Amino acid sequence: MLIVDALNLAFRWKHSGATDFAEDYKRTIESLAKSYKARWVIVAADQGSSSYRKSIYPDYKQNRKDKFAEQTDAEKAAFELFFEDYEKSLQLIRDTTSYPVVKFQGTEADDIAAYITSVVNNYPVDQVWLISSDKDWDLLINDKVSRFSYVTRKEVTANNWHTHYDFAHEDYISIKCLQGDAGDNVIGVAGIGPKRAQQLVEQYGSALDIVAALPIDSKLKYVKALNDSGDLIMLNYQLMDLVTFCRDALGDNTQTIDQILTEYLK
Repeated sequence: MLIVDALNLAFRWKHSGATDFAEDYKRTIESLAKSYKARWVIVAADQGSSSYRKSIYPDYKQNRKDKFAEQTDAEKAAFELFFEDYEKSLQLIRDTTSYPVVKFQGTEADDIAAYITSVVNNYPVDQVWLISSDKDWDLLINDKVSRFSYVTRKEVTANNWHTHYDFAHEDYISIKCLQGDAGDNVIGVAGIGPKRAQQLVEQYGSALDIVAALPIDSKLKYVKALNDSGDLIMLNYQLMDLVTFCRDALGDNTQTIDQILTEYLK
């Protein structure tokens, strides 16, 4: 099965400046399905920012809104045209294929993919390929779930994980919770980047273990910041741990997804 990160894939045409790309969008998904011998394809689409995340952290993705507000009239018009083409692409998928387009108000494709991969063992699916350039989706990787990036043209799997990362897969969420995610405006602990986050995880265990160990006796400035950041780290778990919190983010929409899977994965 393929799970396509719908808007992420559409940016392939945005970055190239192409317009009226619906047919090409559809052909690309069909080509990927053929390459991976996928019997099923599910297109997971964002519809606005996550209401769940905004409710617990109002500044979630605020940086993106601020950047959009600073666009020139020409840039805004170009983005609106791109988004129209993107919506046409989704409609073409609905009209001409059997692929479900899964989309709910105030939810994100990340959570849809996370939920589907969490329940996929209930269905006759041997392998799942995530089609996205978003490294956040690597949180979902396991023996049955892998990711292909159309940007790098590389695959990330459980078997080749250490080709792409120099830490264990189970440490990924802890490192993210410590360093934050600038792309989503999720603030990390002051003074802690990827290397320090990795060192802390190697020394103390998961970010939850680190919170339990606070305060840590040290005169180092970043450790003092860490001692004051227990609540921040726990908030970051809620914002970024897709595997644990996808159900919270989707709410009753999980029931609709279950119905779609039951109908489609026959």
